[in-house]
Amino acid sequence: MTELIIIKPDDMHLHLREGDILKHACKDTEKQFARAIVMPNLQAPIKSVDQAEKYYLDIKNNIGISNFEPLMTLFFTDRLNSDEIKKVSDSSIVHGIKLYPSGVTTNSNNGIDSIEQCFNIFELMQKHEVPLLIHGESNDKSIDIFDREKVFIDRHLSEIHNEFPDLRIVFEHISTKEAVDFVIGANNKVGATITPQHMLLDRNDLLSDGIKPHHYCLPILKRTEDRLAIIEAAISGSQKFFLGTDSAPHFRHQKESSCGCAGIYSAAYAIELYASIFESENALDKLEDFSSKFGADFYKLPYNKKKIKLIKKEFQIPDKINIGTEEIIPLFAGKTLPWELSEI
Repeated sequence: MTELIIIKPDDMHLHLREGDILKHACKDTEKQFARAIVMPNLQAPIKSVDQAEKYYLDIKNNIGISNFEPLMTLFFTDRLNSDEIKKVSDSSIVHGIKLYPSGVTTNSNNGIDSIEQCFNIFELMQKHEVPLLIHGESNDKSIDIFDREKVFIDRHLSEIHNEFPDLRIVFEHISTKEAVDFVIGANNKVGATITPQHMLLDRNDLLSDGIKPHHYCLPILKRTEDRLAIIEAAISGSQKFFLGTDSAPHFRHQKESSCGCAGIYSAAYAIELYASIFESENALDKLEDFSSKFGADFYKLPYNKKKIKLIKKEFQIPDKINIGTEEIIPLFAGKTLPWELSEI
């Protein structure tokens, strides 16, 4: 196969940030994706539909004439009420509410401390058919960082799903075999996003032969057996698993510091990375469903009309991306991929 034409994909988990990074991340994303679920964890989190509408316009203004459509989300708080959830349900631009346990990742200190105290909000979201997007890690600092996803499933997510079986849940950026097994065992109201880094890398790539700060993300990279289970889920053809890069830009100096930021930037070359993985598993025929259909199905969106072409041609990911006087180091910087994106 020398070329592959697919429906232009959607990124169902994306961080665009704000300021100078926003403009560059928008330009990288619009080349790869027609739409993206945009995360709300800015320095001042997006907590209302009105705030989401302002952020939406900011993104559109940074895109220009592109047809790229940002799909907005709200930051889950325990103060969400019926009126605001109804506004989300009625909104044409807000597509879900993202729950962060307090302190589990970047800009999440305003997240939730007690999941159980939010059950009344889950009931309202179920009633109004508003998707709950979950960063599924325990914020209990006594739990080993490599076990926090499994503990979250055992302590919280299983109960949420059992109590609210009609609540649409996206288990974001799954990183363990236990997460894969949970999603498979849940009903069809539960889906999961899968990142390129959790299919390409494991904790050896982060910690062996020196710490690799540009491989540091949350959920943290796990064991080889987890990585292989995630690959198997992605190529399985199950509608429950779909593309979500969790592309999260940080400047180089923020990553290479005494307390480096969590996040991996893949927006500029994401579909080429996914294509490389699917080809290595003899599953290129499953790429379009995973990247362009299953996420749209979950969010009840029509498929994109535009298509993209991937050409079987080696190209090298640059060592760095310049943004003014700053730099971002992309995922797989300096490495060669076998597929290159080409617009039709």
